[in-house]
Amino acid sequence: MQVYKFGGTSVGRPERMHSVADLITRDDQSKIVVLSALSGTTNSLVSIGESLAEDKKEDALEKINVLRSHYNEFIDSLFSTQEKKNEAREVITEHFEFLKITLKISFNEALSRDILAQGELMSTKLFTLLLQERSIPAQLLPALEFMKTNEDHEPDLDFISAKLSAILEKNRNQGLFITQGYICKNHKGEIDNLQRGGSDYTASLIGAAIKATDVQIWTDIDGMHNNDPRVVDKTYPIAELSFDEAAELAYFGAKILHPASIWPAQKYGIPVKLLNTMQPEAKGTVISKGTISADVKAIAAKDGITAIKIKSTRMLLAYGFLRKIFEIFEKYKTPIDMITTSEVAVSVTIDEDEHLDKIVKELSQFGQVEIDKAQTIICVVGNFVAEQKGIVTKIFDALEETPIRMISYGGSRHNISLLTDSSNKENALKKLNEHMFGL
Repeated sequence: MQVYKFGGTSVGRPERMHSVADLITRDDQSKIVVLSALSGTTNSLVSIGESLAEDKKEDALEKINVLRSHYNEFIDSLFSTQEKKNEAREVITEHFEFLKITLKISFNEALSRDILAQGELMSTKLFTLLLQERSIPAQLLPALEFMKTNEDHEPDLDFISAKLSAILEKNRNQGLFITQGYICKNHKGEIDNLQRGGSDYTASLIGAAIKATDVQIWTDIDGMHNNDPRVVDKTYPIAELSFDEAAELAYFGAKILHPASIWPAQKYGIPVKLLNTMQPEAKGTVISKGTISADVKAIAAKDGITAIKIKSTRMLLAYGFLRKIFEIFEKYKTPIDMITTSEVAVSVTIDEDEHLDKIVKELSQFGQVEIDKAQTIICVVGNFVAEQKGIVTKIFDALEETPIRMISYGGSRHNISLLTDSSNKENALKKLNEHMFGL
């Protein structure tokens, strides 16, 4: 059995939803199809929740009505028979009635998660109705029946596997299943989610749970590119990546793949394919255990970085100093991306600055603290890239006019990371593209 995942842009227009129906029925292979919400829906639901949180109920109602109007138009274009149009309107009415009920009750975090879940619930129901209209046998598989997170907000893969296997066993004669990405139940039994971009995560978890032959992530770009095509004109899709290389690229800014979605597939060696809904004939990118060469594969950039430097002469030869530093970040649940050290200073980077003031206050007990905001991490990724002779020379030749704040080299066999001011990002990516790939 295969797992196909389609993002919001892939189902965001009626004609694209029809294309998805064509794609999943090109062969007789059994499939679980994971869908995101229609493009723009999650943002609208977030905005509705924000209005409710601020007790701006008139604003929330207006946003609900605008979204409902969009779905009415979508349904009119999606279905060809009046019967299915009416059925589809009945389906979404239930969800919009729920959204209107939220205007009358107290807003809280649990309600916010309920609101966010409506997008995936509606897209999968509409798509299932479309398949019915086209006489394509398929079964809706509610993700809330099997997708669960534990007390640490991590997916409970054993539970997911057991529940999903039991459901599939009961429906062994069915070859096509439709389910929701992103949404789940938490350990309390409440509706929750896998955070933004979590539909990729859902697909990978399902793939791991059922030991799928492969997981296919369908988006609007033909695979993971060697550089950011939004910034650099000349890029190309990478044919093959190892799991480790893909994980580095996803974490450090390659937007096509959710960073968390690598490990479930990697754990069981399940290939992940990144394919283009708009160009289904394109080969895309295959992520697997192997890799085709030791060359530099790609460059990625991660914005919104804050650099923190702690300078203290007391650090000299003092054991336990780093532990104390890291305990502060652990206390405020703030991950560290990069770290460099010297005899008298430690520099780290973070991409979540919600607790920055508290962190700085506690770090100040150890010495002088300096903060640089609006930074960008640029990483060069490949197989055994850190062992290649001349790689560092090429990188610094490319960036000879770019001020570098930090360098991380040797921590991974697949990644060399550099920190620079975000104003240097565009030029740095173009120069690296020229020097590393000759483009």
